[in-house]
Amino acid sequence: MLTNYIKIAWKVLLRHPFYTFITLFGISLTLTVLMVLTSFLDHLFGTHYPELKRDRSIYIQMMTQLDSVRNGRSQGPMSFKFLTKYAKALKSAERVTICSMFNTSNAYVGSQKIDLNTKFTDADFWKVTDFDFLEGKPYNEQNIANGDYVAVITDDFKRQYFDNPSDPVIGKDVEIENIHYKVIGVVKGSPITRILTHADVYFPYTAPKSNYQNTGMRGNYIAIALAGDKRGMKAINDEFQGFIQRIPVPGDQDGFKYYALVVKSMPYLESFVGAFADGDSGLKSIFYGVIGFIMLMLMGLPAINLVNVNVSRILERASEIGIRKAFGAPIRTLLWQFIVENIFITFIGGAIALVLTLIAISLINNSGWIAHADLTINVTVFLVSLGICLIFGLLSGVLPALRMSKLNIAEALKA
Repeated sequence: MLTNYIKIAWKVLLRHPFYTFITLFGISLTLTVLMVLTSFLDHLFGTHYPELKRDRSIYIQMMTQLDSVRNGRSQGPMSFKFLTKYAKALKSAERVTICSMFNTSNAYVGSQKIDLNTKFTDADFWKVTDFDFLEGKPYNEQNIANGDYVAVITDDFKRQYFDNPSDPVIGKDVEIENIHYKVIGVVKGSPITRILTHADVYFPYTAPKSNYQNTGMRGNYIAIALAGDKRGMKAINDEFQGFIQRIPVPGDQDGFKYYALVVKSMPYLESFVGAFADGDSGLKSIFYGVIGFIMLMLMGLPAINLVNVNVSRILERASEIGIRKAFGAPIRTLLWQFIVENIFITFIGGAIALVLTLIAISLINNSGWIAHADLTINVTVFLVSLGICLIFGLLSGVLPALRMSKLNIAEALKA
Protein backbone atom coordinates (compact mmCIF):
# COMPACT_ATOMS: atom_id res chain seq x y z
CA MET A 1 0.00 0.00 0.00
CA LEU A 2 2.80 2.41 0.88
CA THR A 3 4.44 1.75 -2.49
CA ASN A 4 1.17 2.55 -4.26
CA TYR A 5 0.85 5.85 -2.39
CA ILE A 6 4.37 6.82 -3.45
CA LYS A 7 3.63 5.88 -7.08
CA ILE A 8 0.48 8.00 -7.01
CA ALA A 9 2.42 10.92 -5.52
CA TRP A 10 5.00 10.65 -8.31
CA LYS A 11 2.30 10.66 -10.99
CA VAL A 12 0.67 13.71 -9.37
CA LEU A 13 4.02 15.53 -9.44
CA LEU A 14 4.42 14.83 -13.17
CA ARG A 15 0.85 15.89 -13.92
CA HIS A 16 1.29 19.56 -13.00
CA PRO A 17 4.90 20.78 -13.44
CA PHE A 18 4.09 24.31 -12.28
CA TYR A 19 2.62 23.22 -8.93
CA THR A 20 5.50 20.78 -8.61
CA PHE A 21 8.05 23.54 -9.17
CA ILE A 22 6.39 25.88 -6.66
CA THR A 23 6.14 23.12 -4.06
CA LEU A 24 9.68 21.84 -4.45
CA PHE A 25 11.11 25.35 -4.64
CA GLY A 26 9.47 26.34 -1.35
CA ILE A 27 10.44 23.11 0.38
CA SER A 28 14.04 23.00 -0.85
CA LEU A 29 14.70 26.69 -0.11
CA THR A 30 13.30 26.44 3.41
CA LEU A 31 15.12 23.21 4.20
CA THR A 32 18.38 24.58 2.78
CA VAL A 33 18.21 27.52 5.19
CA LEU A 34 17.42 25.18 8.08
CA MET A 35 20.20 22.73 7.18
CA VAL A 36 22.79 25.51 6.89
CA LEU A 37 21.61 26.91 10.23
CA THR A 38 21.79 23.44 11.81
CA SER A 39 25.30 22.97 10.40
CA PHE A 40 26.36 26.34 11.82
CA LEU A 41 24.94 25.54 15.26
CA ASP A 42 26.80 22.22 15.15
CA HIS A 43 29.92 24.17 14.16
CA LEU A 44 29.46 26.40 17.23
CA PHE A 45 28.49 23.85 19.85
CA GLY A 46 29.53 20.44 18.53
CA THR A 47 32.70 18.50 19.21
CA HIS A 48 35.13 19.67 16.54
CA TYR A 49 38.83 20.41 16.03
CA PRO A 50 40.67 21.34 18.17
CA GLU A 51 38.18 20.64 20.98
CA LEU A 52 37.56 16.99 20.20
CA LYS A 53 37.03 16.23 23.90
CA ARG A 54 34.45 18.98 24.37
CA ASP A 55 31.74 16.43 25.13
CA ARG A 56 33.53 15.44 28.34
CA SER A 57 34.97 18.80 29.35
CA ILE A 58 33.90 21.20 32.08
CA TYR A 59 34.54 24.88 31.39
CA ILE A 60 35.34 27.33 34.18
CA GLN A 61 35.41 30.77 32.65
CA MET A 62 33.52 33.33 34.69
CA MET A 63 33.60 34.61 38.26
CA THR A 64 30.79 36.79 39.59
CA GLN A 65 31.15 38.76 42.83
CA LEU A 66 27.93 40.22 44.25
CA ASP A 67 27.35 42.97 46.79
CA SER A 68 25.22 42.54 49.91
CA VAL A 69 21.90 43.10 48.10
CA ARG A 70 23.01 41.22 44.97
CA ASN A 71 22.38 44.18 42.69
CA GLY A 72 25.94 45.36 42.20
CA ARG A 73 28.40 42.90 40.71
CA SER A 74 31.92 42.52 39.43
CA GLN A 75 32.38 39.87 36.79
CA GLY A 76 35.05 38.40 34.55
CA PRO A 77 37.67 35.67 34.09
CA MET A 78 39.89 34.58 36.95
CA SER A 79 43.54 34.87 37.85
CA PHE A 80 46.07 32.14 37.15
CA LYS A 81 46.71 31.87 40.89
CA PHE A 82 43.02 31.34 41.71
CA LEU A 83 42.60 28.63 39.08
CA THR A 84 45.83 26.93 40.10
CA LYS A 85 44.55 26.71 43.67
CA TYR A 86 41.00 25.59 42.95
CA ALA A 87 40.89 24.07 39.45
CA LYS A 88 44.26 22.33 39.29
CA ALA A 89 43.44 20.72 42.63
CA LEU A 90 40.51 18.76 41.17
CA LYS A 91 41.14 15.09 41.90
CA SER A 92 38.09 13.94 39.93
CA ALA A 93 39.46 15.42 36.70
CA GLU A 94 41.68 13.47 34.37
CA ARG A 95 43.53 16.67 33.48
CA VAL A 96 43.04 20.42 33.91
CA THR A 97 44.43 23.18 31.73
CA ILE A 98 44.62 26.90 32.48
CA CYS A 99 44.80 29.33 29.58
CA SER A 100 44.17 33.00 29.01
CA MET A 101 41.43 34.53 26.94
CA PHE A 102 43.02 35.64 23.71
CA ASN A 103 44.85 38.96 23.64
CA THR A 104 45.69 41.19 20.68
CA SER A 105 49.28 41.73 19.58
CA ASN A 106 51.18 42.89 16.52
CA ALA A 107 54.02 41.56 14.43
CA TYR A 108 55.73 43.25 11.49
CA VAL A 109 57.13 41.98 8.23
CA GLY A 110 58.95 45.00 6.86
CA SER A 111 56.37 47.78 6.99
CA GLN A 112 53.44 45.41 6.94
CA LYS A 113 51.62 44.95 10.26
CA ILE A 114 50.12 41.59 11.14
CA ASP A 115 47.28 41.69 13.67
CA LEU A 116 47.45 38.69 15.97
CA ASN A 117 45.37 36.95 18.59
CA THR A 118 47.69 35.51 21.23
CA LYS A 119 47.06 33.16 24.12
CA PHE A 120 49.05 32.13 27.21
CA THR A 121 48.66 28.51 28.29
CA ASP A 122 50.15 25.84 30.49
CA ALA A 123 51.63 22.60 29.13
CA ASP A 124 48.41 20.65 29.79
CA PHE A 125 46.62 22.80 27.22
CA TRP A 126 48.08 20.63 24.46
CA LYS A 127 46.81 17.46 26.15
CA VAL A 128 43.28 18.69 26.81
CA THR A 129 42.96 19.98 23.24
CA ASP A 130 43.75 18.07 20.05
CA PHE A 131 45.71 20.45 17.85
CA ASP A 132 47.24 19.01 14.71
CA PHE A 133 50.98 19.76 14.77
CA LEU A 134 52.23 20.30 11.23
CA GLU A 135 55.76 20.93 12.49
CA GLY A 136 57.58 20.54 15.78
CA LYS A 137 55.90 19.94 19.11
CA PRO A 138 54.26 21.84 21.98
CA TYR A 139 56.18 23.46 24.80
CA ASN A 140 56.37 21.38 27.96
CA GLU A 141 56.75 21.81 31.70
CA GLN A 142 60.53 22.11 31.32
CA ASN A 143 60.20 25.03 28.89
CA ILE A 144 57.86 26.71 31.35
CA ALA A 145 60.12 26.06 34.35
CA ASN A 146 63.08 27.48 32.41
CA GLY A 147 61.11 30.56 31.36
CA ASP A 148 61.97 29.83 27.72
CA TYR A 149 60.85 32.39 25.14
CA VAL A 150 59.19 29.87 22.85
CA ALA A 151 55.96 29.95 20.85
CA VAL A 152 53.62 27.70 18.93
CA ILE A 153 52.26 29.44 15.83
CA THR A 154 49.51 28.60 13.36
CA ASP A 155 50.00 27.79 9.70
CA ASP A 156 48.28 31.10 8.81
CA PHE A 157 50.79 33.16 10.76
CA LYS A 158 53.65 31.14 9.29
CA ARG A 159 52.47 31.99 5.76
CA GLN A 160 52.21 35.68 6.61
CA TYR A 161 55.47 36.04 8.52
CA PHE A 162 58.06 33.95 6.72
CA ASP A 163 59.37 34.55 3.21
CA ASN A 164 59.10 30.94 2.12
CA PRO A 165 56.31 29.28 4.10
CA SER A 166 57.03 25.90 2.51
CA ASP A 167 60.35 25.70 4.40
CA PRO A 168 60.44 24.35 7.99
CA VAL A 169 60.45 27.13 10.58
CA ILE A 170 61.18 25.22 13.80
CA GLY A 171 63.98 27.01 15.64
CA LYS A 172 63.46 30.28 13.78
CA ASP A 173 62.65 33.54 15.54
CA VAL A 174 59.46 35.58 15.41
CA GLU A 175 59.32 39.10 16.81
CA ILE A 176 56.03 39.99 18.50
CA GLU A 177 55.60 43.23 20.42
CA ASN A 178 59.40 43.78 20.18
CA ILE A 179 60.12 40.46 21.90
CA HIS A 180 61.85 37.58 20.13
CA TYR A 181 60.46 34.06 20.50
CA LYS A 182 61.75 30.79 19.09
CA VAL A 183 59.17 28.82 17.10
CA ILE A 184 58.84 25.41 18.70
CA GLY A 185 55.75 24.17 16.84
CA VAL A 186 53.32 24.94 14.02
CA VAL A 187 49.67 23.90 14.30
CA LYS A 188 46.75 23.90 11.96
CA GLY A 189 44.70 26.99 12.80
CA SER A 190 41.23 26.83 14.33
CA PRO A 191 38.12 28.96 13.71
CA ILE A 192 37.70 32.08 15.82
CA THR A 193 34.26 30.73 16.76
CA ARG A 194 36.13 28.34 19.10
CA ILE A 195 37.01 31.35 21.15
CA LEU A 196 38.37 29.56 24.22
CA THR A 197 41.09 27.75 22.28
CA HIS A 198 41.59 29.96 19.22
CA ALA A 199 44.72 32.06 18.71
CA ASP A 200 47.36 32.82 16.08
CA VAL A 201 50.26 32.43 18.52
CA TYR A 202 50.45 30.44 21.77
CA PHE A 203 52.92 31.30 24.53
CA PRO A 204 53.80 29.60 27.83
CA TYR A 205 52.11 31.42 30.69
CA THR A 206 55.56 32.49 31.95
CA ALA A 207 56.09 34.63 28.83
CA PRO A 208 56.14 38.44 29.22
CA LYS A 209 52.84 40.30 29.61
CA SER A 210 50.92 37.21 30.74
CA ASN A 211 50.15 38.65 34.21
CA TYR A 212 50.10 35.12 35.60
CA GLN A 213 51.61 36.38 38.86
CA ASN A 214 48.55 38.49 39.65
CA THR A 215 47.71 37.78 43.30
CA GLY A 216 44.01 38.72 43.15
CA MET A 217 41.09 36.44 42.38
CA ARG A 218 40.29 38.04 39.05
CA GLY A 219 42.41 38.09 35.93
CA ASN A 220 42.33 36.95 32.31
CA TYR A 221 42.39 33.17 32.67
CA ILE A 222 39.92 30.31 32.32
CA ALA A 223 40.21 26.59 33.02
CA ILE A 224 39.05 23.48 31.20
CA ALA A 225 38.73 20.29 33.27
CA LEU A 226 38.72 17.03 31.37
CA ALA A 227 36.69 14.09 32.68
CA GLY A 228 37.58 10.46 32.01
CA ASP A 229 34.12 10.05 30.44
CA LYS A 230 30.82 11.92 30.33
CA ARG A 231 29.69 10.37 33.61
CA GLY A 232 32.64 11.95 35.39
CA MET A 233 31.58 15.50 34.53
CA LYS A 234 29.17 15.74 37.46
CA ALA A 235 31.86 14.68 39.92
CA ILE A 236 34.15 17.43 38.63
CA ASN A 237 31.41 20.02 38.95
CA ASP A 238 30.46 18.88 42.47
CA GLU A 239 34.08 18.88 43.65
CA PHE A 240 34.81 22.30 42.20
CA GLN A 241 31.65 23.87 43.61
CA GLY A 242 32.59 22.39 46.99
CA PHE A 243 35.88 24.32 46.79
CA ILE A 244 34.06 27.55 45.88
CA GLN A 245 31.57 27.25 48.72
CA ARG A 246 34.44 27.08 51.22
CA ILE A 247 35.94 30.39 50.08
CA PRO A 248 35.27 32.89 52.89
CA VAL A 249 33.05 35.88 52.21
CA PRO A 250 32.77 38.84 52.39
CA GLY A 251 35.90 39.86 50.57
CA ASP A 252 37.38 42.76 48.63
CA GLN A 253 38.37 42.80 44.96
CA ASP A 254 40.01 46.02 43.75
CA GLY A 255 37.88 48.14 46.07
CA PHE A 256 34.64 46.24 45.40
CA LYS A 257 33.36 44.56 48.56
CA TYR A 258 31.52 41.38 47.68
CA TYR A 259 29.30 39.25 49.89
CA ALA A 260 28.65 36.35 47.53
CA LEU A 261 30.89 34.56 45.08
CA VAL A 262 29.70 32.54 42.08
CA VAL A 263 32.03 30.60 39.79
CA LYS A 264 30.20 28.44 37.26
CA SER A 265 31.62 25.12 36.06
CA MET A 266 29.58 23.79 33.16
CA PRO A 267 29.67 21.91 29.85
CA TYR A 268 30.38 24.04 26.82
CA LEU A 269 26.85 24.83 25.65
CA GLU A 270 25.67 25.84 29.13
CA SER A 271 28.85 27.83 29.61
CA PHE A 272 28.33 29.63 26.28
CA VAL A 273 24.71 30.49 27.07
CA GLY A 274 25.65 31.46 30.62
CA ALA A 275 28.16 33.99 29.32
CA PHE A 276 25.23 35.85 27.71
CA ALA A 277 22.52 35.06 30.25
CA ASP A 278 24.81 35.84 33.20
CA GLY A 279 23.65 32.79 35.14
CA ASP A 280 20.02 33.98 35.14
CA SER A 281 17.72 31.00 34.50
CA GLY A 282 15.04 33.35 33.18
CA LEU A 283 17.42 34.81 30.61
CA LYS A 284 18.53 31.31 29.63
CA SER A 285 14.90 30.37 29.05
CA ILE A 286 14.48 33.47 26.91
CA PHE A 287 17.62 32.59 24.93
CA TYR A 288 16.41 29.05 24.20
CA GLY A 289 12.92 30.39 23.53
CA VAL A 290 14.18 32.85 20.94
CA ILE A 291 16.15 30.09 19.17
CA GLY A 292 13.08 27.87 19.21
CA PHE A 293 10.86 30.70 17.93
CA ILE A 294 13.23 31.42 15.04
CA MET A 295 13.31 27.73 14.09
CA LEU A 296 9.50 27.56 14.30
CA MET A 297 9.10 30.64 12.12
CA LEU A 298 11.57 29.30 9.57
CA MET A 299 9.50 26.13 9.30
CA GLY A 300 6.05 27.45 10.13
CA LEU A 301 5.68 30.35 7.70
CA PRO A 302 6.77 28.41 4.59
CA ALA A 303 4.62 25.49 5.76
CA ILE A 304 1.58 27.78 5.93
CA ASN A 305 2.24 28.96 2.37
CA LEU A 306 2.61 25.38 1.18
CA VAL A 307 -0.67 24.43 2.85
CA ASN A 308 -2.46 26.64 0.32
CA VAL A 309 -0.51 25.10 -2.56
CA ASN A 310 -1.29 21.60 -1.29
CA VAL A 311 -4.99 22.40 -0.90
CA SER A 312 -5.09 23.60 -4.52
CA ARG A 313 -3.22 20.50 -5.64
CA ILE A 314 -5.50 18.14 -3.71
CA LEU A 315 -8.72 19.93 -4.79
CA GLU A 316 -8.08 18.72 -8.32
CA ARG A 317 -8.36 15.19 -6.98
CA ALA A 318 -11.76 15.74 -5.38
CA SER A 319 -13.48 13.35 -7.77
CA GLU A 320 -10.92 10.65 -6.93
CA ILE A 321 -11.63 11.19 -3.24
CA GLY A 322 -15.39 11.04 -3.85
CA ILE A 323 -15.15 7.76 -5.76
CA ARG A 324 -12.94 6.17 -3.11
CA LYS A 325 -15.27 7.29 -0.33
CA ALA A 326 -18.26 5.99 -2.28
CA PHE A 327 -16.58 2.59 -2.35
CA GLY A 328 -16.09 2.71 1.42
CA ALA A 329 -12.60 4.13 1.88
CA PRO A 330 -12.38 5.30 5.51
CA ILE A 331 -11.24 8.80 6.40
CA ARG A 332 -8.15 7.39 8.14
CA THR A 333 -6.99 5.69 4.93
CA LEU A 334 -7.43 8.85 2.85
CA LEU A 335 -5.72 10.95 5.50
CA TRP A 336 -2.78 8.54 5.67
CA GLN A 337 -2.45 8.53 1.86
CA PHE A 338 -2.21 12.30 1.54
CA ILE A 339 0.23 12.57 4.46
CA VAL A 340 2.48 9.90 2.93
CA GLU A 341 2.33 11.68 -0.43
CA ASN A 342 3.25 15.01 1.15
CA ILE A 343 6.13 13.51 3.13
CA PHE A 344 7.39 11.85 -0.06
CA ILE A 345 7.32 15.19 -1.87
CA THR A 346 9.01 16.83 1.11
CA PHE A 347 11.83 14.30 1.04
CA ILE A 348 12.37 15.00 -2.66
CA GLY A 349 12.66 18.68 -1.73
CA GLY A 350 14.95 17.61 1.12
CA ALA A 351 17.25 15.78 -1.31
CA ILE A 352 17.46 18.93 -3.44
CA ALA A 353 18.05 20.96 -0.27
CA LEU A 354 20.87 18.61 0.76
CA VAL A 355 22.68 19.29 -2.52
CA LEU A 356 22.10 23.05 -2.15
CA THR A 357 23.30 22.90 1.46
CA LEU A 358 26.52 21.16 0.48
CA ILE A 359 27.12 23.89 -2.10
CA ALA A 360 26.27 26.64 0.41
CA ILE A 361 28.53 25.37 3.20
CA SER A 362 31.34 24.80 0.71
CA LEU A 363 31.03 28.44 -0.34
CA ILE A 364 31.00 29.55 3.32
CA ASN A 365 34.04 27.41 4.19
CA ASN A 366 36.02 28.74 1.22
CA SER A 367 34.85 32.35 1.42
CA GLY A 368 37.15 33.39 4.27
CA TRP A 369 34.26 34.92 6.23
CA ILE A 370 35.24 32.61 9.10
CA ALA A 371 38.90 31.57 8.95
CA HIS A 372 39.28 27.79 9.11
CA ALA A 373 35.49 27.36 9.01
CA ASP A 374 34.60 23.67 8.96
CA LEU A 375 30.84 23.54 8.52
CA THR A 376 29.85 20.01 7.58
CA ILE A 377 26.89 17.74 7.02
CA ASN A 378 27.86 15.10 9.56
CA VAL A 379 25.68 12.37 11.07
CA THR A 380 24.20 14.72 13.68
CA VAL A 381 23.35 17.41 11.14
CA PHE A 382 21.96 14.82 8.72
CA LEU A 383 19.68 13.24 11.33
CA VAL A 384 18.45 16.64 12.49
CA SER A 385 17.82 17.61 8.86
CA LEU A 386 15.93 14.35 8.32
CA GLY A 387 13.76 15.15 11.33
CA ILE A 388 13.18 18.66 10.00
CA CYS A 389 12.02 17.19 6.67
CA LEU A 390 9.55 14.94 8.46
CA ILE A 391 8.19 17.75 10.64
CA PHE A 392 7.96 20.10 7.66
CA GLY A 393 6.10 17.46 5.65
CA LEU A 394 3.63 16.94 8.47
CA LEU A 395 3.15 20.68 9.08
CA SER A 396 2.38 21.39 5.43
CA GLY A 397 0.41 18.23 4.72
CA VAL A 398 -1.84 17.32 7.65
CA LEU A 399 -4.32 20.19 7.36
CA PRO A 400 -4.95 19.84 3.59
CA ALA A 401 -5.19 16.06 3.95
CA LEU A 402 -7.63 16.32 6.86
CA ARG A 403 -9.76 18.83 4.97
CA MET A 404 -9.94 16.78 1.79
CA SER A 405 -10.54 13.46 3.52
CA LYS A 406 -13.68 14.92 5.10
CA LEU A 407 -15.19 16.06 1.79
CA ASN A 408 -18.82 15.15 1.32
CA ILE A 409 -19.10 12.42 -1.34
CA ALA A 410 -21.67 14.32 -3.41
CA GLU A 411 -19.63 17.53 -3.33
CA ALA A 412 -16.45 15.67 -4.20
CA LEU A 413 -18.05 13.97 -7.23
CA LYS A 414 -19.37 17.33 -8.52
CA ALA A 415 -15.86 18.90 -8.39
